[in-house]
Amino acid sequence: MLKRFTPLLLLLSVLALFLFFDLDRYLSFEVLAKHRTLLLSWVSLYPVVMPLLYMLVYIVVVAFSLPGGLVMTVTGGFLFGAVAGGVYTVIGATLGAASLFLLAKTSIGDYLLSKAGDGIKKMQAGFAENALSYMFVLRLVPIFPFFLVNLVPAFLGVSLRVYLIATFFGIMPATFVFALAGSGIGSVLDRGEGITMQGVMTPEIVGALSGLALLSLIPVIYKRVRKPAAEEIK
Repeated sequence: MLKRFTPLLLLLSVLALFLFFDLDRYLSFEVLAKHRTLLLSWVSLYPVVMPLLYMLVYIVVVAFSLPGGLVMTVTGGFLFGAVAGGVYTVIGATLGAASLFLLAKTSIGDYLLSKAGDGIKKMQAGFAENALSYMFVLRLVPIFPFFLVNLVPAFLGVSLRVYLIATFFGIMPATFVFALAGSGIGSVLDRGEGITMQGVMTPEIVGALSGLALLSLIPVIYKRVRKPAAEEIK
């Protein structure tokens, strides 16, 4: 039994050490503002290494569920531009999420599912019927904890293929929106203004992403409405 839980214990240990040593202070807007000139010079000097390093750090952040994903995304837009920064972030986040998904699925996913109650079993049935649509909704709305969205599908039997497709394309809208916001923070810093989470997560951005999430639910709603109608015809 201990061997089954070893991957989870490793993940929790890394997260605990990260928080204990207060390493999350390095993944902050304050650090970005303080070292922005140095970071931009590194991007200029090492145009190949820096994107690879950025994606590697993003993979680690997501795989170990470390705080700072939004800061990383905004930083990517600031360092590499909205398009390139968005692409690097999508790749890093998808690979990191896939790593965590496989970790959960191969270690404790089956065990937790076997011990789950009826509510979780119903969620599993919903994922089995409309997995791609549900996954798109979870990915499109950034108000849900990213690490939770990475783990739950693994426990509910979602296939890796569906998970990767929904993750890669589902996180694109939010990623490029925040990367675009990051590409423009240079002027904010030049004016001596600070970067805040509230300034990035504007109501307009949240509203737009929520609208996209509702659109992705249309296939699910249509299937639910169509099924009773078909039964009445019979």
